[in-house]
Order: sequence, then structure tokens, then C-alpha cells
Amino acid sequence: MSKNNTPAKKEGPALKERWDKIKEYFIGVYSELKKVHWPSRQQLMVYTGVVLLAVVIVGSVIWLFDMGLSFLLAKLPFKSA
Repeated sequence: MSKNNTPAKKEGPALKERWDKIKEYFIGVYSELKKVHWPSRQQLMVYTGVVLLAVVIVGSVIWLFDMGLSFLLAKLPFKSA
């Protein structure tokens, strides 16, 4: 029995095709980033302040609930085993 001399199948696109697809992807990313409305420095400072304030408020609410539940659990009588 002799070996078959047929060439192996290509697995995926050639290197040049891959490189072209990568370039096309980054060109698309760049064109989409040009369409983005970027906030000004003042807007960015205001938005950052709003986020920090919201984090402090939510953190305080969670802390208050935790302290309240801890207080209630401390007041409950437990039987020792």
C-alpha cells in the first residue's frame, strides 16, 4: 500500500487574511470611538462626585441595617448547649 500524496487541508485563514481582519477590526474600533461623546473635565468631576456620594449613601444604609440587626441579635436570648 502506498501513501497518499494529497496536501493537508488548510486549518483556518492564512496569516495575511488574519492580519487584514485584525486591521479591519481596529479601524472599526477607532471609527466608533470618534463617534463617542466624551464628557468635559467639569462634567467628569460632577459625575465622579455623584458616584462617590451614591456609594457613601448606599454604604451608610447597609451599615445601619447591619448595626440594627447585630443589636437585635445581641438582645435575643440563646440557650447554651
